[in-house]
Amino acid sequence: MRRSTTSPVVAARRALWTFVVANLVIVEVLFLTAGTGQNAVLTAAKFFGLHAAVLMLFQLLLVARLPWLDRRIGMDRLTLWHRWVGFTLLWTILAHAVLVVLGYAKLSSSSVPKTFSSLADVPASLLGMCAAAIVVVIAVVSARYVRRRLPYEVWHGLHLLLYVALGLAFVHQLRETTTFRSSAFAEIYWWALWLFAFGALIAGRVVMPLWRNVYHRFEVAAVVVESDNVVSVHVTGRRLDRLPVRAGQFCIWRFPGHNPWWLANPFSLSAAPDGRTLRLTAKALGSTSAGLRHLEVGSRAFVEGPYGAFTSLHRTRSGALLIAGGVGITPIRALLEEESAGDVVVLYRVRSESDAVLVDEVRSLVARSGGRLHLLTGRRGEGASPFEPDGLRALVRDVAERDVYVCGPPAMTSAVLSALRTLGVSRRQVHAERFGLA
Repeated sequence: MRRSTTSPVVAARRALWTFVVANLVIVEVLFLTAGTGQNAVLTAAKFFGLHAAVLMLFQLLLVARLPWLDRRIGMDRLTLWHRWVGFTLLWTILAHAVLVVLGYAKLSSSSVPKTFSSLADVPASLLGMCAAAIVVVIAVVSARYVRRRLPYEVWHGLHLLLYVALGLAFVHQLRETTTFRSSAFAEIYWWALWLFAFGALIAGRVVMPLWRNVYHRFEVAAVVVESDNVVSVHVTGRRLDRLPVRAGQFCIWRFPGHNPWWLANPFSLSAAPDGRTLRLTAKALGSTSAGLRHLEVGSRAFVEGPYGAFTSLHRTRSGALLIAGGVGITPIRALLEEESAGDVVVLYRVRSESDAVLVDEVRSLVARSGGRLHLLTGRRGEGASPFEPDGLRALVRDVAERDVYVCGPPAMTSAVLSALRTLGVSRRQVHAERFGLA
């Protein structure tokens, strides 16, 4: 089923980058028409300051969890962009700050330390310094070396300081009349852009989750122990047929009274939504997921989402290859349940057959659709990998003619994506889900 129309992900990316480019053009015009600084160095500082403001607002949109973007691009991809834009923002802010100090030092013929101290006595400048300091701290703790050594709760708490930095940056820009109020158009533009970005963030991260939970009243309907370390939780609620959720998506789950509010986990739906219940299936990898088997039926659930672009919305071909590793089978199993599954081949990689979560359900669904299931057992490094190009081609000869969905541990996912590139599978046909929100 080739689709001649523009794919949803391409349309979303075009819309997003058109928005970014349009705003950059406006900022360039404002920079060129607002006049120069008191010297060349301060003019350069102004240039970097304006672009830092745009990058900050773009950062808000990337993490606002707007449904239209999330369902087409995916939270994992948006989060990755957020990370790289964040480091670009860091260097832009540092360039702005350094140039401001050097520019005023040159203007007053003073030393850099003395100029820095003088600027700190000016409220508008002090606010900007505080915002820059917070961004530097967040960038340091977000570096891979540091991030891997910090508990997620600590990293996340520090990361929330970014919103404080944004508030300080807004007031800093508001008090800098040369940038915010250089003209009536400039003032209207900056107010509209800041309100739009903060409005999108509040709507996507606060208003929508709260409204959905009040409306649907989610609660635990059943807890099913699948194996020694795997449990499924069935969640019900009011009018779930109105929840815009698709097979392959995930939600962020909280169970008040079971764990502290700040402990939440992203779990994929392990069954296609039927308008009556939602099901998650989790492996005991941490204290939160390990304790799910002790949930009481009837207890409240707080569900944020659904999120993710790992859905049939992006299908381009009639045939599909679904590749899962370990507990990554959960969204794959949900996709199999959709009527649009079509000609399907499933590759399910586990250490041993006893580790194959939901394998009986997967077998039944594959048989119903007339597809094929390959249960690939063995530890990593034992023999030839089935996810090398030759291994994939041997298992699925027409792999280049199928949509390929991949969900599993990072190492497995990377190996599969590399093999697909070698085999010439179009990027438009490849759909990968990566675990984690950070």
